Amino acid sequence: MSALAVYAPLLPELILALGAMALLMLGVFRPEAQEEAGRIMWLAVAVLLASGFAVLQGAGKQQLFDGAFVIDSFGRFMKIVVLVAAAGALVLSFDEMSERKALKFEYPVLVLLAATGMMMMVSANNLISLYLGLELQSLALYVVAAIRRDSTRSSEAGLKYFVLGALSSGMLLYGASLLYGFAGATSFEAIAAAARSPGAGQDLLLVFGLVFLLVGIAFKISAVPFHMWTPDVYEGAPTPVTAFFASAPKVAAMALFIRIVISMFAGVQPQWQQIVVFLAIASMLLGAFAAIRQTNIKRLMAYSSIANMGYALVGLAAGTVEGVQGVLLYMAIYVVMTLGAFAVILAMRRDGTAIEDISELAGLSKTNLPMAFAMAMFMFSLAGIPPLAGFFAKLYVFMAAIKAELYTLAVIGVLASVVGAYYYLRIVKLMFFDEAGQPFEPTLPKERAVQWVAMVLVIAFVLPIISAPLVEAAAAAARTLF
Repeated sequence: MSALAVYAPLLPELILALGAMALLMLGVFRPEAQEEAGRIMWLAVAVLLASGFAVLQGAGKQQLFDGAFVIDSFGRFMKIVVLVAAAGALVLSFDEMSERKALKFEYPVLVLLAATGMMMMVSANNLISLYLGLELQSLALYVVAAIRRDSTRSSEAGLKYFVLGALSSGMLLYGASLLYGFAGATSFEAIAAAARSPGAGQDLLLVFGLVFLLVGIAFKISAVPFHMWTPDVYEGAPTPVTAFFASAPKVAAMALFIRIVISMFAGVQPQWQQIVVFLAIASMLLGAFAAIRQTNIKRLMAYSSIANMGYALVGLAAGTVEGVQGVLLYMAIYVVMTLGAFAVILAMRRDGTAIEDISELAGLSKTNLPMAFAMAMFMFSLAGIPPLAGFFAKLYVFMAAIKAELYTLAVIGVLASVVGAYYYLRIVKLMFFDEAGQPFEPTLPKERAVQWVAMVLVIAFVLPIISAPLVEAAAAAARTLF
C-alpha cells in the first residue's frame, strides 16, 4: 500500500494545516495581501469547507500512528460541528473587524491552526496525541484572544487565558503522567485494559490520574469550578473572537471528554461518574444564578455557556449510548444557537462603536423588528422553550439521565433551566416591551448580505424540530464508542 493511501484518512487535517501555511505565506510575501486581509479570510472559510467535505467522504473506523489517531463516526460527527462553528465564526468576524480596521491576515490563519488542533483532539487515542492537539489549539487561541494589540482589554484577556490555560495544561499533564505510571502505556486501549483489571478502581495512581486529567479538560469546557477565566476572557476579547471561543473549542473539548471517559475509563465508571455529576450540577447552578446579575451581554453569554456545558454533561453522566447521543445533539444545537446570538450582538453598533450593555437592547423591536425577532428566537431556544431546537437538546440529555436512574441530576437540571430562562426572557422583554432607545446604525449594503445570510442560515436550524438525519447521525456516532 502506498504512503498516499495510508495517510488518506488524514486528508481533512492536512487540508487545514497546509491551507494555513499557504495563507500565511500569502500574507507574508505579498504586501498587498496584508491590505486585503478580507480575501484571506474568505479563503480560510473555503479551506474549512473543503476540510469538511473531506471529512464527509470518510467511512468506517481506521487507526493511524500505532493507534494514536483514530478516525470513526464519532470523530467525523464532532469534526463537522467544529468546522461549521469555525467557519461560522469567521464569517461573522468579517464585518466587525473590517469596520474597525482590525482585520489582520494572521487571524484566519490562527483560526485554521486552532481548528487543526481541535481535529486532533477529536481523534486523539493516545495521551501524547491528546496533548499535542490540545496545545496546538490552545497556543493559537492565546494569540487570538489578544489579537487587538491596541486594546488593553484584549491584551488582558489573552494574558488571563494564557496563565489559566497553562495551569490547566500542567494539571492535565500531571494526570497523564500518573496514568502512564499506572498502565505503563499511553494508548487509550492499554489504559482501558488496565482499568478493567480487578481492584483497579481502588488504585490511587488511576484515581488521581483520572481526576487531574478530567480537571484539565474541565478547564477547557469552562465547567465549574474551573470556569473563572471565562467571563473575563469573553468580555475582554474582541466580540468576533468571543463568538469563536464560545463555539468550536467547546465542541472539541467536549468530544475529548467523551472519548476519554467512555473509551479509556469504561472499567471505572462509578469513579468518573461522580466527577461528571458534580461538574454538571455546579455548572448548571452557577451558570443559572450568576447570569441573573449581568449587565454586559458578553458576560451573560459566558455564564450561559457555562450552564450549557453543565446540561451537556448531564447526558455524559449517564454513560450510555443514549446519553452520548444526547450530548452530540446538544453540542450541535448549542453551536447554532450561540453563533446566532453573536450574529445579533455583532450588529449592535452605534456611532461606530460596539454596544455590549444589555439595556441598550430596549425597544429594539420598534426600531429593527427582524433583528429583535432573530434574537428572541435564539433566546427562546437557549432557554429551552418548545418547539425550538434548544428544547429538544435538553430533552435528550435529561431523558438519558432519567433512563440511567440519575433522577436527582435530571431534576436539578430542569430547575436550573427554569432559573436560566429568567435572564433569556428578560432580554426578550427588553426588546419588545420597553421604550425604544436610539436605534443601532444600519450596516452597509455590502456588509448586510453577510450578516443576513448568517442569520437566515442559523434561524433555519433553530426554528424546526430536530431533523431525523441529525438524530440518526448522532446515534450512529455514539454507538461507535461502545
